[in-house]
Amino acid sequence: MPYRAFLFLLIAMNAFSQPFPVSERSREVTIRMAEPLKSEFVTSGLTWGSPVFIRIFKESKRLEMWIKNEKRFTLFRTYPICHFSGQLGPKTKEGDLQAPEGFYEVTPAQMNPNSDYHLSFNLGYPNAFDRAQNYTGSYLMVHGKCVSVGCYAMTDACIEEIYTLVQTAFEYGQKKVAVHAFPFEMTTQNLANYTTHPSADFWETISEGYRLFEKNAFPPRVNVKRKKYVFK
Repeated sequence: MPYRAFLFLLIAMNAFSQPFPVSERSREVTIRMAEPLKSEFVTSGLTWGSPVFIRIFKESKRLEMWIKNEKRFTLFRTYPICHFSGQLGPKTKEGDLQAPEGFYEVTPAQMNPNSDYHLSFNLGYPNAFDRAQNYTGSYLMVHGKCVSVGCYAMTDACIEEIYTLVQTAFEYGQKKVAVHAFPFEMTTQNLANYTTHPSADFWETISEGYRLFEKNAFPPRVNVKRKKYVFK
């Protein structure tokens, strides 16, 4: 590549990339993970640095990493959740040991390259919906290792891939990464199985966001009005 073209590309990337904290650990991990992941992107017909989207399902203990491919998102990888604390149902107060359910956004500033759990990012709990319910809690993460107090623990090996993909998306200009956390796949049958659960009404509400993504393969726009989630 001619020097001027390379310089222009470098300036453009710096202009659109989002600042995020780094450490020697995160730098080593992302450099080491980049090449094998890039090869998989090529094989899968995906573009390196494309926007990412994450879905979490408690009951089946899995985290899905989706990559934007033109106008839709494609499932790239499903990671097993090693551990989460609590039961099915949303987090409502500090110390209840529950892992969050709902619709969250991760910004570059929420990346934690110095985590005690290898690497992590903050889910952003409480979000606008949680605050409207007067729910409390803090530092709810997706992180490495296999221990959790209200977080989603992925093991070090899995978080290295997840962290690299999220950080790379930020480097290429994505401003926020949507994370949708569900108790289970929000199918009609699954919802029918839990009609007497204390969280049944909440789950019925968030199931609309699940269905919209299933239909369009694109995360819906999520807002909060009158203390409820609304979707576009």
